[in-house]
Amino acid sequence: MSELELMLTGQTAQHIHWLSANIGIHHEMVAGFSKLQAEAKLAGIELTIASGFRSFERQLAIWQNKFSGQTPIKDASNQTVALEQLSIDEKIHAIMLFSALPGASRHHWGCDIDVYAKNLLPTGQSLALEPWEYQASGHFYPLTLWLAKHAQRFGFFLPYDKFRGGVAQEPWHLSYLPLSQHYQQAYSQALLAKTLANCDIQGKTQLMAILPELYQRYIVNIANT
Repeated sequence: MSELELMLTGQTAQHIHWLSANIGIHHEMVAGFSKLQAEAKLAGIELTIASGFRSFERQLAIWQNKFSGQTPIKDASNQTVALEQLSIDEKIHAIMLFSALPGASRHHWGCDIDVYAKNLLPTGQSLALEPWEYQASGHFYPLTLWLAKHAQRFGFFLPYDKFRGGVAQEPWHLSYLPLSQHYQQAYSQALLAKTLANCDIQGKTQLMAILPELYQRYIVNIANT
């Protein structure tokens, strides 16, 4: 694979600037995010990254754990899905509502991040990264309103701003357009197929059989910027 293909599928971290031991973002996004963060602070919001770059191996582990039932799968209503009642196809779709296929996560690119407002998280409560936290009755609702008004000025947009029949609404997921637009154009179904063919992923046979549908429904089905 070329260096670009390795980057697009999370198989290199050469493009990543590490903000901490666990949080990394694309080195060309550092300045843009810093400006966004500083502006949010003026509004009383401590904009914090919960998840930045995610490697192929990490995304594969998430997939394997959900497919095997080790990690619960939640539906759009935040209810745990009964895996034993699902066909393989149904299980794949249930996972992909909130979790990308390894090799197809926008987090591989380093220019997509999950954010929250550290100072708005109630004392003693853990971050869930679930839609209710960002909705009108949730503690991060001020962040939702602020991002809707200001994110675009700094080059950011929300690719999963609403449910479009594929990935669930993710009000915490920000994408840096100057980079992600280029990477999205460079990405392809053929690259994903090649990546999955070379790994040991659960549900592989059925994944490869319905890959065109998955690609259209979950990977390119995002907000217009």
